[in-house]
Amino acid sequence: MNHVLVLGGTSDATPICQQLEMAAVPYTLSVATEAGARLASVRAGSVLCGRLDAGQLAELLASRRVNWLVDATHPYAQEISRNAWLACQQTGIAYSRYRRPSQLDCVSHPLLHKVANIEQACGVAGALGPRVLLTTGSKDLARWQAGLPGKHLLVRVLPVASVIEQCEQLGLGPENIFALKGPFDAAFNQALYQFCAPDVVITKESGIQGGYLDKIVPALQAAIPCIVVTRPREMVPEALVLDGPEAFTRKLQGWLASPVNPQPSALSNRRTTV
Repeated sequence: MNHVLVLGGTSDATPICQQLEMAAVPYTLSVATEAGARLASVRAGSVLCGRLDAGQLAELLASRRVNWLVDATHPYAQEISRNAWLACQQTGIAYSRYRRPSQLDCVSHPLLHKVANIEQACGVAGALGPRVLLTTGSKDLARWQAGLPGKHLLVRVLPVASVIEQCEQLGLGPENIFALKGPFDAAFNQALYQFCAPDVVITKESGIQGGYLDKIVPALQAAIPCIVVTRPREMVPEALVLDGPEAFTRKLQGWLASPVNPQPSALSNRRTTV
């Protein structure tokens, strides 16, 4: 019997799991955090919650008898993608990297700065005003803080206790923290920019799912410089990348038609912490 392991944690994993359910393909969804688990919309698969290194992933692939791993993690989650690719190479399991469609080239503007990494972003922001709004998540807050000394950081993060605690440990207080769950539309972002009056907005190229255009367009319309950290280069061969939902659908259809045919099955909906 075939089994698919989906690495998720973002909204990208939901339509993938739904397609697997419609095809009666057994699957497991693995997410790194409880926040990712709460985003999951899973009816027929099991959910594993916890960060996994390459060895642990290899063990999971063996224990679940997985024969296809679909990596639908965040475009910037390089570590887990690296671990997944290594685990599949070690075990001979088929690997696919789902890549959400990019909107990076949709907008060009003199106030829009596209950079490759946090260090470059800090270099650009350093020459701008003191109030910096970060919409890049909580993972690298310490790096942003170290790279932007003397700046007044405004951070938009998930309203999760562990994230708020992380902010507080870095010395960020109520005047710095906007605890909100996105994505948000352009009108909401426009109102936020009017309220917090940033001198610069820093974000990631998160595509439609992350509300990329709805973040940068209102900023540019308000003459607020916007710095975008572009996506890192994929760490796997381009032939293994699935660009968007349609590409996944075609891949799934081909996989179902392969000599190893999955047998319909229904898994109990359960959640396990690893």
